[in-house]
Amino acid sequence: MMTEEKNKTEAATLYLVATPIGNLADITERAKKVLSEVDFIAAEDTRNTAKLLGCYGIRKELVSYYEHNKRESGERIVARLLGGESCALVTDAGMPAISDPGEDIVRLCADSGVTVRIVPGACAAVSALALAGLPTSRFAFEGFLPPKAGERRARLNEVAHDTHTLIFYEAPHKLLATLKDMAEIFGENRRISLSRELTKLNEEVIRTTLGGAVKLYTETDPRGEYVLIIEGGDGASSVTEGDALALLSPDEHVRHYEDRGMPRMAAIKAAAKDRGMSKSELYKLLIED
Repeated sequence: MMTEEKNKTEAATLYLVATPIGNLADITERAKKVLSEVDFIAAEDTRNTAKLLGCYGIRKELVSYYEHNKRESGERIVARLLGGESCALVTDAGMPAISDPGEDIVRLCADSGVTVRIVPGACAAVSALALAGLPTSRFAFEGFLPPKAGERRARLNEVAHDTHTLIFYEAPHKLLATLKDMAEIFGENRRISLSRELTKLNEEVIRTTLGGAVKLYTETDPRGEYVLIIEGGDGASSVTEGDALALLSPDEHVRHYEDRGMPRMAAIKAAAKDRGMSKSELYKLLIED
């Protein structure tokens, strides 16, 4: 009697495959099966993924898919999927498509009628949340903050009074500046958990306040990538989106709307209206900037 293969890898399907965030033993058996059976793998960094696959004895065609080639590479990948091939999408660590360009190819697949399946596993954000010692029943994932100071402060003002526990990612070289902004905008007594090197030998979880975190990293150099889990606010926000936008430079203000999908000229028009000036006046400032 013939029985259907369990966890069969299907043709014309994109698989979102979670990979370990540190400890290589955290990969699932299903993930290894899918990675070894798909026609090709799309990776954020093919060199890192090649090393990972080598640890499991998997040899597979790798194609590059990351922030700066996601449009062209995504279209090529979807074309292959529509042609009947199967693909696994991976990031350097954790779950692809979460604060990651993978979200674009998932949307492209949805628009093109391509089946997308999930192979769940490690996720730094959820792991750090579980370790934080802060409320976990309601939380909001904010991912990476904007790199420019004005945009970062505007985003923090937007969520300052959010009652959900907040989750942020941050790189070590930007950590102290971010913590200083958070302490100023959220208040120094707001509780925070900082997790780094999760599942690795030097795993560390620091539970303190924002003021305490600023003091710590003023005296100590940050090392590794961080997940910041911050206690929710009181919900009594007096900060409007307009207040937050007022902190932006003209260029940052326009890009705020472009990031929401507006065409360039429409974004300039919207930003000019916010700032109480004509579109031509704002356009002149952008050129001078």
